Amino acid sequence: MNMSKRIEPSENVKKISEYYFSVKLAEVAQMNAQGMDVINLAVGSPDQPPSEATIEALCESAHQPDAHGYQSYNGLPALRQAFADWYKRYFHVDLTTDEILPLIGSKEGILHISLTFLNPGDGVLVPNPGYPTYTSVSELVGANVIHYDLMENNHWQPDFDALERLDLSNVKLMWVNYPNMPTGASASPQLFERLVAFGKKHQIIICHDNPYSFILNEHPESILSADGAKDICIELNSMSKSHNMPGWRMGMLASNPQFVKWILREKSNIDNGQFKPMQVATIAALGNPPEWYVRMNKLYAERRVVAERIMDLLGCTYDKNQVGLFLWAKMKDDEASSEQLINDILRNAHVFITPGFIFGSNGSRYIRISLGVSKERMEEAYRRIETYLNKKDK
Repeated sequence: MNMSKRIEPSENVKKISEYYFSVKLAEVAQMNAQGMDVINLAVGSPDQPPSEATIEALCESAHQPDAHGYQSYNGLPALRQAFADWYKRYFHVDLTTDEILPLIGSKEGILHISLTFLNPGDGVLVPNPGYPTYTSVSELVGANVIHYDLMENNHWQPDFDALERLDLSNVKLMWVNYPNMPTGASASPQLFERLVAFGKKHQIIICHDNPYSFILNEHPESILSADGAKDICIELNSMSKSHNMPGWRMGMLASNPQFVKWILREKSNIDNGQFKPMQVATIAALGNPPEWYVRMNKLYAERRVVAERIMDLLGCTYDKNQVGLFLWAKMKDDEASSEQLINDILRNAHVFITPGFIFGSNGSRYIRISLGVSKERMEEAYRRIETYLNKKDK
């Protein structure tokens, strides 16, 4: 056996770390196994079930003998039409079925878009703070990550003057995300118009990640509503947050037919489509009446009040106008770091909160609370943190 040759992972894999929540949730699981009953206010996983119609459609379809085989690579025509109808009804965007591609969750779409359009060394504009997967996937495909700043004093929107000063000659993609995660900042039609114009000017594909539009947000927005957006934009959407289906891994992307065809060419070599009963159930979920969203948002609004009380207890400041599944807040100046703060709370109060540093350097002085936990558990988290802080002060 040749012992001089060492087996190593690829250089691209060496550039990335295991996903923060993958590591931290293992620590939480170990604490729970020791009887500590950690309250998880970190992960954005809705705790409520999908609508009754969604579950019934899943069960009924699963009983059909033809439901268990391989499915079309681009999804059921009825599913693509249901996504198109949903976009027309809530986003006021006209889509044809050849402008839509179902995905096994929108996180998968980040990889498919990157594999489809990026060559090694191509530039990718990634927001700071921003979803860590934009960076890690770009590095996995060998792209050159160029972080652009989102700052609180600019309402967490891109500074287009700063972007224009960058060398954009080799930039192929730009990731944007509104309602923004992690900051909860909203977009506007004017912002989307500027992004489309910027993309067209520099021939940069604008990839808009849009899973939070329906949570505590009265006016869902799509970048595809901007004039000419389909020419240069790809929008990702997901059933995870909006329809309480995170574990189902049902998402989609929309763009012009050529972009969709190119992505399907890549995607068809990686997966074999989605389980038919889940597609049928997703059609039912997309048909939820407006009252269903109202009911969910009433629940989230009640939880948001408790989340704000927790942030007040910690001396944090936050924008009450932010939307989405999280509350994002700035720490007191005398706190050492977001990582130390959340570790102290986890180990002493047994409450897990997300530190902002995982989203980039511009998030290092912030923390984030998820609203995907019952009001009662959030109130218990408040009491635990209060007890810990009182003991600490003594």
